[in-house]
Amino acid sequence: MLHLLSQLPLQAALIERIGSGDDVVLMEGAVCAARIGHGGNALLRQLLSRSCRVYALQEMLSVHGVQPQFLLSGLEVVDYAGLVELTVRNPVIHSWN
Repeated sequence: MLHLLSQLPLQAALIERIGSGDDVVLMEGAVCAARIGHGGNALLRQLLSRSCRVYALQEMLSVHGVQPQFLLSGLEVVDYAGLVELTVRNPVIHSWN
């Protein structure tokens, strides 16, 4: 399953609904939670500990001034083409705003 997270703050109740092994893409303002030292890091670590693959949308990182070298360890950067690949690979998509 693919989860698209768009807004901050990340909510623990939402993170709990994401299943083990799911793909998660941080979009819009949610990419800020991927920056080392952000308050949302603990929730993202929970996802990573459950074998979720967590991605930050490259274009949104640029918009918000977050440089890839400052991302939480374990997160991956994905561009729009990669996002399309994730949507093809995951027939069920949840968008959380």
